[in-house]
Amino acid sequence: MGIAHFVYPGAMHSRFHHSLGAAHLMRTALTELKYKDIIIEHADCMAAQKAILLHDIGHGPFSHSLEHALIEDMSHEDISRIIMHRMNDEFEGSLSSSIEIFENKHPQLFLHQLVSSQLDMDRMDYLNRDSFYTGVSEGVIGYDRILHMLTVKDNALVVEEKGIHSVEKFIIARRLMYWQVYLHKTVLGAEQLLINIIKRAKELTKKNEDLFATPALKFFLYEQITKQDFQQNEKLLPLFCQLDDDDIMASIKVWVNHSDKILSTLCKMIIYRHLYKVKLSTQSLESELETLKTEFKERYTEEELPYFLFSGTTSNDTYNQHDEQIKILFKSGAIKPVSEVDNALINELTSLLVKKYYICYLI
Repeated sequence: MGIAHFVYPGAMHSRFHHSLGAAHLMRTALTELKYKDIIIEHADCMAAQKAILLHDIGHGPFSHSLEHALIEDMSHEDISRIIMHRMNDEFEGSLSSSIEIFENKHPQLFLHQLVSSQLDMDRMDYLNRDSFYTGVSEGVIGYDRILHMLTVKDNALVVEEKGIHSVEKFIIARRLMYWQVYLHKTVLGAEQLLINIIKRAKELTKKNEDLFATPALKFFLYEQITKQDFQQNEKLLPLFCQLDDDDIMASIKVWVNHSDKILSTLCKMIIYRHLYKVKLSTQSLESELETLKTEFKERYTEEELPYFLFSGTTSNDTYNQHDEQIKILFKSGAIKPVSEVDNALINELTSLLVKKYYICYLI
């Protein structure tokens, strides 16, 4: 959960916990489908469980918070794919089917939907897990009921009619968790602080400043790595895989005493939990930003100002009607997207992208 523990102290569970949980749900889902006479070979069941177990293996330190901070144009999905292919070479092709499922190239398309879709085992696990560890009860979903209602029609994953309300609650729970936890304004500010620390560290390395860092982190701070470099240079992946949260925090603790005022101040902010003040609104905050800029220009230099006063936007959609939709199978044999079911809670209005504007500044 990145740096969400600054707001929810219990949110200290790891991505390893989540991956194990998702693999457990995958096995449960596959067992339910086989009970309904959906033909899935044992080898494909194993491949799907391996795929979900490895689906997030490309995440770096602090999860989504620093997703593009160390390697700008690489997503964790890209890195997961590279790791899986590298592991497949080492294990003499035993992950080939898992990679096919992960990349949506397997003939049984519903297996990929179980790994990555709007109703996948990934989301089903993290909603309940994150809800439990944060104490935010709105994220609790009836995943066992949803799994029991899953079936396959025309090679696609669908939910039986009796499971409509459980699916609706799942989608609403996801919306509530995003705005109460993942995009909570203090969490947002803490993540931006972490990003700014790495950004400033990289700026200093470009000026040949000598920065303390663990060996792996030092490499990614001093070298400008592109996606092409990462794909072509086999030495980069093992270095990236050495990185975790501790590399970042150990370096930040040392940078507190660095001679660069910007880096030192940012690191003190995170160590002493003196976070940005965050203003979040559905309306543009441009006028407030300009007012603050006038005030802050008296306190900070032109170089310092963007680190201590800045704005941005964040967004979330509860259910994307333009993506692969969640389909409901009726007793009549008809199939409808959940948003088109009569009296549906999930409709065009609830599916709209919600965009919010924010300002972060140091008091």
